[in-house]
Amino acid sequence: MQAIPCVLMRGGTSRGPVFLANHLPSDTAQRDELLLKIMGSGHELEIDGIGGGSAQTSKVAIVSTSSHPQADVDYLFVQVMVNERRVDTAPNCGNMLCAIGPFAIEHGLVNAAAPVTRVRIRNVNTNTLIDSEVLTPNGRVRYDGDTCIDGVPGSAAPIKLTFLDAAGAKTGRLLPTGQVRDCFDGVEVTCIDMAMPMVMMHADALGKTGYESPAELDGDRELLARLESIRLQAGRAMGLGDVSKMVIPKPVLLSPPRQGGALNTRYFMPHNCHRSLAATGAIGLASACALPGSIAHDLAPVSGAGLVRLEHAGGQIEVSLEPAAGEAPHAMRASLIRTARRLFTGDVYVPSTRR
Repeated sequence: MQAIPCVLMRGGTSRGPVFLANHLPSDTAQRDELLLKIMGSGHELEIDGIGGGSAQTSKVAIVSTSSHPQADVDYLFVQVMVNERRVDTAPNCGNMLCAIGPFAIEHGLVNAAAPVTRVRIRNVNTNTLIDSEVLTPNGRVRYDGDTCIDGVPGSAAPIKLTFLDAAGAKTGRLLPTGQVRDCFDGVEVTCIDMAMPMVMMHADALGKTGYESPAELDGDRELLARLESIRLQAGRAMGLGDVSKMVIPKPVLLSPPRQGGALNTRYFMPHNCHRSLAATGAIGLASACALPGSIAHDLAPVSGAGLVRLEHAGGQIEVSLEPAAGEAPHAMRASLIRTARRLFTGDVYVPSTRR
């Protein structure tokens, strides 16, 4: 058996182990095979590993000191598939991202200040920069607090994430197809790359209200097949090639709000519906509200700086938009508040051979 130090953390509405990069193999293939064993990938319950049996709880974060002149630490996100023995390192994960600042401080990668420590994180997946503001009274990370986020029980200390250069994170362009609207299988969509490549569409264009529960949507095989067809076409149009083995772009169904928000969302990951909303998805959706002509702008036109409240299956999430230079969406900086918690620290044990 091989023992590997790790910290299991909740980041936002996600959960997974966080590793120091030097505790894992430098060879990518060896690293990925090791992570599959650690998480128990290939079984619906991930019963022989520490994965949680869902996409939201089968995530890995790998952290190291950054060589980037403007960053403190590097963060590589790994989405470990549950039922397949496969990983995807194409996207960022904004929920796990909020666990990186506390982890980096507690492992001595960043010196703590008081009462707040700002950690500049480079997401290696997308080569983008994010500021994470962590409460550190007396130079120690504080996890307890009064901040509540929908999708997580209880409350915790707030962690503010500011995405500094999220436009074109994977494709190099805010609008990867070159236009604000496209049409696939007779459905009008907006393909956007702002923190996360997404293809968004009106729920009623696919015969849905947009208020169905994630379980109802996951059980609709016809809907999932239509979404995958649109997603595959969008991936090619966005310059991502064949995305059949990738988790991007993410399909998103949009509908009018019911709880006082800007719009209602159902976000897919990409083959099952998120129980709330990915932080990176929220950044992209809020930004799309400020993009005239977009599917999101139809429902929630936003002009300039402001707070955009997005409804999802588990509640709501708020994103603050601030034009960095001018008022074009690609120049905007987006911030949101998340919480994180250290769940346990120790060694994860891995069999030396595949069983």
